Amino acid sequence: MISLQEFLDVNPTSFHVVNTTSLELEKAGFASKSYVNADSSHFAQDQGVVHRGGALIAWNWPVNNPASDGVLIFGAHTDSPGLHLKPNCSSTTLGWAQLNVEIYGGVLLNSWLDRDLGVAGRVHLADGTSKLVRINEPIARIAQLAIHLDREISEKGLLLHRQHHMKPIWGTNSSLSFTQWLCEKIDFSPQNLSGFDLQLFDTQKSALLGSSGEFLVSGRLDNQVSCWAAVKSLIETTRAQKPTLVALFDHEEVGSESINGAAGPLLEHVLAELLLNRKDSECFATIAKKSVFVSADNAHAIHPNYQDKHDHRHAPMVNLGPAVKRNANQRYATNGELASRVVTAAQRAHIPTQDFVASNAMPCGSTIGPISATRLGIDTIDLGVPQLSMHSAREMCGSKDPDYLVDLFTLLGSTDF
Repeated sequence: MISLQEFLDVNPTSFHVVNTTSLELEKAGFASKSYVNADSSHFAQDQGVVHRGGALIAWNWPVNNPASDGVLIFGAHTDSPGLHLKPNCSSTTLGWAQLNVEIYGGVLLNSWLDRDLGVAGRVHLADGTSKLVRINEPIARIAQLAIHLDREISEKGLLLHRQHHMKPIWGTNSSLSFTQWLCEKIDFSPQNLSGFDLQLFDTQKSALLGSSGEFLVSGRLDNQVSCWAAVKSLIETTRAQKPTLVALFDHEEVGSESINGAAGPLLEHVLAELLLNRKDSECFATIAKKSVFVSADNAHAIHPNYQDKHDHRHAPMVNLGPAVKRNANQRYATNGELASRVVTAAQRAHIPTQDFVASNAMPCGSTIGPISATRLGIDTIDLGVPQLSMHSAREMCGSKDPDYLVDLFTLLGSTDF
């Protein structure tokens, strides 16, 4: 499995996460196919992968290994908040060539200002095929207004209009449209291009930061760290205690309600196909009672400059292990019984864990955990790596915690916790 930093640097979109993950699993011996083209025989593979768009499900489930003791599922999401290009993305204002973007998810808008932006995603061709695109060179920039023209910014704060102020500049007046430029870059005829799903990304690579490299900074840590850890664990767990799956969903940042989101039926359909091809005598409802779903998504680390935003007894610190995320109002799906089992197993293996509970004065975010628990009826725990700058164009976590997360996943996959 490639390193986490390599993974972050080559995956600017959910489509790239799925492509990279599929290739890594294929190298490890997993049979990979598009979900649309996967026939019954593919689901009879002991180790397999299906993918559709920005979603992927992989399994290590030998045909002769019944699911009478349940299955273990690691779930994460492939998408991150950002700026997506609208179909008619070219516009001109006062001599500046600009790009029309649609804001995806809960973006920290200010973090995208004055960054060197590339473009990546999928292009769709007239013959019905699609092609991955990643143009790493800086092509666009959202220029911040000079302080001389906004003298009150330090007192009143930065106010950004989502429609007017977030349009990147990518040139000056030109007869060349963005679509024409794109076709030249990827060596395609404009007549062959029928559409695209493209977004902007910060071209700055991931890096270690701090006096001894104790921090990792990058775009899309939320939630590519969890994707990488789950896949690495699946590849490295050679003696799984029970059938194990990794489910990477798209569209979590916008509510998960899509064909490739956790609220959709993809995972259920794949589980049904797997059970059918194993001729398992147990019905899914019986298997679900004994199964565990680990919903992995990053947590809020305590922020030294905003101490009042946290409950200090439940505010994790970076490099002290994954945080178990709890919420009595079910914004997270963790329950005390499963959390106790997981934490006890981690303690025995000397893997550190922490607790995260939001301050009562702050609204609590959510994850795929409650959604998957509701759809599947499987006991679920929410946990993840603590981080700062969540939903920024460039986020920050501890450099040790991703490895702790892999260790925890590998432990859960190889022991009867």
